[in-house]
Parts: sequence; structure tokens; C-alpha cells
Amino acid sequence: MSVKRALMVGIMAVAAVVAVCGGVIWGVQAQSSGVPHAGAAPGPQSVEKTAEQQFKNIQVLKGVPADQIFPTMTFIAASLGVECEFCHVSGEFEKDDKKPKQTARKMMEMTVAINADDFDRHREVTCYTCHRGNSKPAAIPPVATEEAMASMAAPRKPEDVKKTKSSASPLPTAEQLLDKYVRAAGGAAAIEKVTSRVMKGTIDVGEKSLLIDIYCEDPEKRISFTHMPEGDNITAFNGHEGWLGVPGRPLREMHGSDLDGAAIDADLHLATHFKQMFTEAKVVGTEKIGGHDTYELVGQRDGRPPIRLYFDEQSGLLVRLVRFGETALGWLPTQIDYADYRDADGVKIPYRWTLARTSGRFTIQIAEVKENVPVDEGKFVKPAPEPPEGPGK
Repeated sequence: MSVKRALMVGIMAVAAVVAVCGGVIWGVQAQSSGVPHAGAAPGPQSVEKTAEQQFKNIQVLKGVPADQIFPTMTFIAASLGVECEFCHVSGEFEKDDKKPKQTARKMMEMTVAINADDFDRHREVTCYTCHRGNSKPAAIPPVATEEAMASMAAPRKPEDVKKTKSSASPLPTAEQLLDKYVRAAGGAAAIEKVTSRVMKGTIDVGEKSLLIDIYCEDPEKRISFTHMPEGDNITAFNGHEGWLGVPGRPLREMHGSDLDGAAIDADLHLATHFKQMFTEAKVVGTEKIGGHDTYELVGQRDGRPPIRLYFDEQSGLLVRLVRFGETALGWLPTQIDYADYRDADGVKIPYRWTLARTSGRFTIQIAEVKENVPVDEGKFVKPAPEPPEGPGK
């Protein structure tokens, strides 16, 4: 991946970074806001377009929400280790000129049929099941070279390896872990007392390091400004809608899983909201992360993918959060690793976190934090879209 593309990927992914708001002490949606928690069932919404209503030449993904098409394409690209042009004609995505696009349709139909016929319509088989990051899946087992044996020994997915404590050291309950996390972060009273947080620092993408300013306000408002030579890249969520602004490009609205992630990241009180957010939570084992022994907790949510949390066994602080974006073919993971915890007016927050997606990763290092300071409400007002260029302009 080129430095320029890696930079753009990282900047667009800042929509998910929104852990910035309160680091780990942010949350889904405060009940006082009147907006349903991200873990709750979605409320009444306007009827959204389907893929075939919004895009040209949709053959297989008919009936799929239009806002899942681009995440689904990202899922395919990540599974095969390719770019858009592998299947599509650049700038004319509706064309069927390339054979890989026709093959992709057949493969999608095949995986849907396998899951329907053999797995009671549960999505057990996806593009990644066979491709594993290669455009052509391997059909022949490798010989026993050191490299091949190391690859074969690696777990294929978290569920393949059961990580449990011995019977002499039973796992804590989910409630015990979540309560310990709240205490480690400063206690419920201190966490709920935070009404705003303003942070300044740097964002490192590839070989580039840029300045970033982040403004958060309760309930569920967050906006970040990444300062680039050509102008600011903006990622914003105001509790109801989210958007991304890139210099020289039209405003991009968030939809679907992007909104879900923004809602999770934008609240300053996540530590105290986890119990409300999950319909069921279970500690499934332990894992070593960055030198830390951690407990892994899986939280289920109604109508949405689960969230995986990893808590330091000793400190109780959150070391990693993994959430998933829904696509028509499978889940796209977003992993956030937290480090450099410091006290900010009685609440412990990470001053550094690394966000990784299938398309790239970036790290934010905070240098300055101010709590409970006034934030201009105008920052959270979505700009009106620019009128299209035309003869009359």
C-alpha cells in the first residue's frame, strides 16, 4: 500500500477512532440523550433504499440495504487481497467487462447456497474461508517447510483455540470484570461527571505524522480535525448522524455500521454503559496482548454484531476492543488497542490507541487533555451539502 493511500485509508478510518472522545471512558449512547443505546434494537427509521434501487446492474445482492454495498465490497477486497480494479472497470463500476466480476457473482451465489443448504442459513462460510487474502485459494496442501508449518500452526480464528484458566483459577464473571473496569477507571461517579473532553495530539499513518484536535461533549457528540497540508479532514458524530469531510471532496455521510461504530465511540461514559449495552455478556477465556495477560469478554447485542473486550488481569483496564461491521457477506472487524493510561481529572484514560482495520491502521498519541471545558455547539452542526456544479453556477 502506498504512503498516500495508507494515509487516506487512515484518515477515513478516523470515523471509527472516535475512541478519541474519551478514550476508553466513552460509550454507546447515554440514556439521558433520548437516543437508543447502540446495543438496543433500532427504533423506527425512514425506509432505506436497497442496492438495486441505488446502484446500476445489481445482480446478486438484490434486497441488500444500499449502505451495505461498499462495506461488502471492502469485505471481498480484504478476503482476496485485491483492489477495486481487480473486478471493476475504474470509474464505470456497473460494467461487466472483466471476467473476475462475473466469477465473483458465482462465488457469492455459491457461499449463500452453502450456508442455506448446510448451515441452516447461518453465515459460516464466507469469501475469506477459502481465499485467506489470496485472489486464488490454495487447493494443494503445502509440504512441511518451516514457513508452511508455522502458517498451519497459527489459529485461523479466535474461536479455534479455547483459552481458559485452570480449574484452580476459574474465570471471573462478566459482571465482576465490568465492575473492576469501572473502579480502575476512577469509579462511576467520576466517569459520569465528565461532560466534555478536548484533546490535542498526533495521528501516525504509515510514515506520516499529523496534528489532530478532538472535541467531545456529552451526550454522544464527537468531532476530530486532522490537519493536513491541503486542509482539515473532519470526522463527526452529533448523536444522530455522522459525516466525514475531506478537502476537495463532497461531504460523505455515515450509514449502517459506520454510525453504529461512531455511536459506540462518541459517548464519554462507555465504562458505565456496557451493562446496559449488552443483552448477554460472557467471559470466554484469556489472551496475551502486548505483554499483558487479559480476560476476553464477548458482549451480545440485539440485532447487531457482538463486541469483544479484553481487560488487563491485574489493572482491570481495557486493553483491546474489537467490533464488527455488518456486510452482506460477512463481518468486517475493527480492532482498537489502548495504552499509556493516565489520570485526567480523576478518570483514567488511554493517551495512545491504535486502530486497525482490514484496509490499514493508524495510531493516535494524545499530548494534552482538558476535561469539562466549554465546547462550541456549532462544531456539531452538519454542514449543508454543496450545490452541484452546473451551467448556472
